Amino acid sequence: MGRNLKITLAYDGSEFHGWQVQPGRRTVQGTLADCLQRLTGEDVLPQGSGRTDAGVHALAQVASVQLQSPIPERNLVIALNDILPPSVRVNSVERVPVDFHARHSAKAKTYRYRIYRAAICPPFLANYVYHDPYPTDEEALMRSSEHVVGKHDFTSFAASDPDRSARMKEAREEDECSAFGTPSNIRTIHSSQWARTEDELIYTVRGDGFLHHMVRNLVGTFLLVGKGALKIDDVPAILEARNRSAAGPTAAARGLYLVSVEY
Repeated sequence: MGRNLKITLAYDGSEFHGWQVQPGRRTVQGTLADCLQRLTGEDVLPQGSGRTDAGVHALAQVASVQLQSPIPERNLVIALNDILPPSVRVNSVERVPVDFHARHSAKAKTYRYRIYRAAICPPFLANYVYHDPYPTDEEALMRSSEHVVGKHDFTSFAASDPDRSARMKEAREEDECSAFGTPSNIRTIHSSQWARTEDELIYTVRGDGFLHHMVRNLVGTFLLVGKGALKIDDVPAILEARNRSAAGPTAAARGLYLVSVEY
């Protein structure tokens, strides 16, 4: 009898072209699949809780995969970490019910975005933060994020898609569809807040799901508020517009982390 396994892993996204397997490109999903095949001889493709873009990091991405191999879960952790590149670490492997799916079973996710505010960014942080040392009204930026809490249509903060109908199948993979298979940009954000440390502004957002580029587009918009190009009260109007061009630019991928997935 095979097992359905839940794999929780962390990775440095700067070395990969995102999570999802792509021909001729190094991806986290492809790397994990290759290592599983080396260990078990099985040609499987672990399904992630969601895609992360090139340069985006994960502290606790979740993948599910069905294996026939009898290798115990704790031994799989050791064996995978022996052959995976140092930029990917498996934190745990757990046996889960057969109907568990890393993406479809997810109830909430938390993302974090780091902005380094000091004048000089250490080279050792360059791939892990967005460096913005320029004048910013941090209080306004923080207050603007409160307006996205709740259930909203986040079309204004989704990646532009000129031919959405052609991407229906891909949209399902991205968890951008409703239960009825039709495109939906409605999401519920449970919390959205900034915190200040000595050198960083850190944004943490938790919601029932996120559209493609949604967190990075939110950050890009909040930054425009901090720069004075937008007002705090413009954020509700941007949501209402349901138009990507109404919101700010997409923030750099390197500052974003998938922190956790809840089931």
